[in-house]
Amino acid sequence: MTQIGKPPCDDAIIRSGRDVAAPCSDAAKRGILLAAILGSSMAFIDGTVVNVALPAIQRDLHADAFQAQWVVESYALFLAALLLVGGSLGDHFGRRRIFAAGVALFAVASAACAASATVQQLIAARAVQGIGAALLVPGSLALISASFPEGERGRAIGTWSGASGITAAIGPVIGGWLVDQYSWTWAFLINVPMAAVVLWVVWRRVPESRSPSESGLDTWGAVLATVGLGGIVYAFIEAPVQQWHAPAVIAALLIGVAASAAFVWVESRARAPMLPLDLFTRRNFGGANALTLLLYAALGGGLYFFPLNLIQVQGYSATVAGAALLPFIVIMFLFSAKAGQLVDRFGPRLPLVVGPVIAGVGFALFALPGTGANYWTAFFPAVVVLGIGMTITVAPLTTTVMNAVGPDLAGIASGVNNAVSRTAAVLAVAVFGLVMAMAFDASLATGLRDMQASPELVAHLQAQRSRLAAAEPPAGLDAASAQAVKVAVHGAFVAGFRWVMGISALLALLSAVSAWLWIGGKPAPGAAEKS
Repeated sequence: MTQIGKPPCDDAIIRSGRDVAAPCSDAAKRGILLAAILGSSMAFIDGTVVNVALPAIQRDLHADAFQAQWVVESYALFLAALLLVGGSLGDHFGRRRIFAAGVALFAVASAACAASATVQQLIAARAVQGIGAALLVPGSLALISASFPEGERGRAIGTWSGASGITAAIGPVIGGWLVDQYSWTWAFLINVPMAAVVLWVVWRRVPESRSPSESGLDTWGAVLATVGLGGIVYAFIEAPVQQWHAPAVIAALLIGVAASAAFVWVESRARAPMLPLDLFTRRNFGGANALTLLLYAALGGGLYFFPLNLIQVQGYSATVAGAALLPFIVIMFLFSAKAGQLVDRFGPRLPLVVGPVIAGVGFALFALPGTGANYWTAFFPAVVVLGIGMTITVAPLTTTVMNAVGPDLAGIASGVNNAVSRTAAVLAVAVFGLVMAMAFDASLATGLRDMQASPELVAHLQAQRSRLAAAEPPAGLDAASAQAVKVAVHGAFVAGFRWVMGISALLALLSAVSAWLWIGGKPAPGAAEKS
């Protein structure tokens, strides 16, 4: 699951808004809050529920595991790359207008996802859906910050955050139930009526607001960010299929690296960069984003494979898989406010070291279960420990990002950290997919050798290895041999899953090290960091 609940700094983006539109009536404020909640909820649901639907999508559309990765990555890539420019578009052309355009595009793309007859069509529709999300996600946050005065903003944030937390909790469960009872297409169709309600509320209740900058939009930055991220992701996802020496893989990697370097060069010279590089010269801000990159790579990349393990290897239903991370979300929902007070009491460094260390233990616990694991004894402890670690981390991380800069830059800093968390997940899913493929292939080869499989059976499974845990024995194989193949395939996936979770644990520990090295003591409230 590339995004579990809300990413860091969502609340901070709202809180840091300084432009207030013309006074709104109470009815308008209620409409704005409803539109923002429903709009952001669509993106939250799609960030988690699609992973639960992937096994059904893979089966019905005859997709391999790497095409299934693209179903997730095409959406997440455009959302991560265009998130910052999406917010700028709202400031320039009207927050209401851009938010509504994003909702409409998201709804149309969701319907196209449901109507897809091939996995290629679904991947394309998901990419368009990601573009829509890049417009509506920052737009939903900006509507609140631009429409509620500071004295009322805290209550609005609490309402939005609470409702979003509930959505994050029940969304995957409802999505899994729809997959089990009807079809994976309903995981996308559920967005259409929600979008219709949002657009009606926007039309009737939400006023327009804007705060155009004289510097213009960072168009080149947005293009280069998308090309750079897309090229690197393509290379890592396609390498297990085409091999690293394939011309398309080499070209994609070179283009991705070159575009990323050009992006840094452009951002260092742009009048209004979407990623102000000078922010990273502030020690706490740089340290907080290094932590975010490492920890959210572990979270997004590691948990992408968790529902696949539960459904394809452990034999759980999509509904149960959707509910598997519910304890994680409940812990964060109940205790995030308390965790936010840790910075006031201990300073930012201690919680940002302790939290990722606990999260690392949680990832390590995910690596222990084998096949036929019981959720409550095997996975539940890991989910709880991971939830505790992330709860200790996220609120102090948001506070650290906000305190690392002055009030004038708080909104930009929060948006950058938010985008870093999403980019980390996009890259990690691609890289961890390569790790999974290598470990799966090695373990499967060993399993087939141990069962003394015939050359014909080995060739059949070699052709199926790109399906990972969905690989099936050939028709007509006797029951004993078919069961042995199933055990070998599931064991190979678990071997890869253990590698993925081990790397996730290591990344979490490295994020704690980055906090220890680069994040300083307790800053003065609201003061910009000078070091």
